[in-house]
Amino acid sequence: MNLLMEKELSSQIERIFADLNRQSAAAALPEPAALSSLLSKYVVPSSPTTIVAATPSVLTHFATAAVEMWLRSVHSFLISASLTNSSPIWSSVAGYYSSHYSIRAFAHVFGAFQLHRSKRIIYLDNAAGHLALRIEKKHGDHREHKFYWKYVSEHPQLATDPFFYAFRDDLPISDGGHRTMANYADHIDRFPVFLPLSAEFLEERIERIATVKFSDVPVPRAEHFPDTVNVQFVAYHRIVKFRNLLDEVLGSKNRFWKVQRNPSWCPRAMKFSVVEAVFAALYAGK
Repeated sequence: MNLLMEKELSSQIERIFADLNRQSAAAALPEPAALSSLLSKYVVPSSPTTIVAATPSVLTHFATAAVEMWLRSVHSFLISASLTNSSPIWSSVAGYYSSHYSIRAFAHVFGAFQLHRSKRIIYLDNAAGHLALRIEKKHGDHREHKFYWKYVSEHPQLATDPFFYAFRDDLPISDGGHRTMANYADHIDRFPVFLPLSAEFLEERIERIATVKFSDVPVPRAEHFPDTVNVQFVAYHRIVKFRNLLDEVLGSKNRFWKVQRNPSWCPRAMKFSVVEAVFAALYAGK
């Protein structure tokens, strides 16, 4: 890991979360689409690239957008785990989106955001200690899933982490390939007898995922569809990694993150823990 980059990133995260330490955490999350609405005001339709200063409000919205995406990831994971036996199809779909929301959480906290309607990508740039918005026109290969997964997997903070890689929906052994199977393939025909959701089953499922030992990253396989086991493994580890990143930078100093890191709606079994020895070994390199 590049220590200079790590220090710069840590400083950036502290800055975007700074104003959230001066208000009530319970009321800190803004209305839906707040960041995209705010950033859209800076778009100049005739200009392919625009650079403007990042206001404190914009920085705060990057922070809340990242945390809200992470909360969405956690909630989607709980849905996936709950539906493992009741609906394997929806379990796999929710599991994939849990991973995708974690990827977006990382992208936003690193300083990247897509404006779908305006067809722009916004980057937070650090220039001599000043944060600025670089607004660039989207290209044909900047589809949301591909862009965010590529951006995050190539970021210096995660470039050697095997749980983060480019989005590929043309490979059978990939998150994207498994998602394509779930969303678009015909004749999947996986309809077990529907069972009501069980709190006991959910707790047992989370415990199993958090404590299982494996020697390599369990990438989902379309040929094993619905590969809910691996879909949930990678989703859970990505959730834990985002939480650990903010814990490392913010600790318990930031009142907003101190509240949000343990969602009140989470079951007690969701402890955001993993088998440490395996967890550390897997992050040695891709």
